[in-house]
Amino acid sequence: MDIFSSIMLGIVQGLTEFLPISSSGHLIIARDLLGLELQNSLAFDAVLQLATTLAVLVYFWKDLWGIFFTFCRWVSGKSVEKKEKVMLLAVIFGTIPAVILGLLLESAMETIFRNTNLVVLTLVLGALVMWLAEKFAKQIKEKREISVKKGFWIGCFQSLALIPGMSRSGMTISGGLFLGLSREMATRFAFIMAFPILFGSGMKKLLDLGMNGLSGSAGLNLFLGSLASFAVGLLAISFLIKFLKKNTLQVFVIYRLVLAILILILL
Repeated sequence: MDIFSSIMLGIVQGLTEFLPISSSGHLIIARDLLGLELQNSLAFDAVLQLATTLAVLVYFWKDLWGIFFTFCRWVSGKSVEKKEKVMLLAVIFGTIPAVILGLLLESAMETIFRNTNLVVLTLVLGALVMWLAEKFAKQIKEKREISVKKGFWIGCFQSLALIPGMSRSGMTISGGLFLGLSREMATRFAFIMAFPILFGSGMKKLLDLGMNGLSGSAGLNLFLGSLASFAVGLLAISFLIKFLKKNTLQVFVIYRLVLAILILILL
């Protein structure tokens, strides 16, 4: 894989990790279009995810630092405010489903799930979930606050993103809407909850790459792809936060359906 392909994959990852259109699905499609046969494709994707994790850390550093500070105070026996404790536990319990299923399905994610036909199906299914979430959200007049229970169920929605094409942000935002959160709150929580999953999977695969060894050119390609992923990811977060303050997910629903049709025609 040359430098151009690495940077293009980085741009695709950074743009699609946070927009509700599926990063893993787009990476699979991009590889098909670029004619790439990457043996450790999931590992490469995970390292790009690590770069986008840094984008989350930079954009939401105050929120993440607040959660970490609450955790330190809590485990040391100091008093913490109820709202801060609820947010901490919501993130912890929301992370558990994806961690368990990710470990159980790791083999399938390396093989069976890396399939363009599956991406077509999940693009449509994910669009349906997002469309239903928006319909449901319109019926709830009084928006609710995040809770530990809601955090867990949103985490279950996040687990759907283990299947390429579903979209981590799309499923977690949809889960928040189904549970009565405002669109802005659902979006912010989706990004914050994504941090431990993106960081954990990225670090694991980075260690795997380190153990297997990387050639000089492969390391450079990985670095440039990660740099592109970070920069574009930061822009994508800022865009989506501002966009969903005044708009719904419907434009992404339409995009996913159009993309599924184009894939069937082109690939």
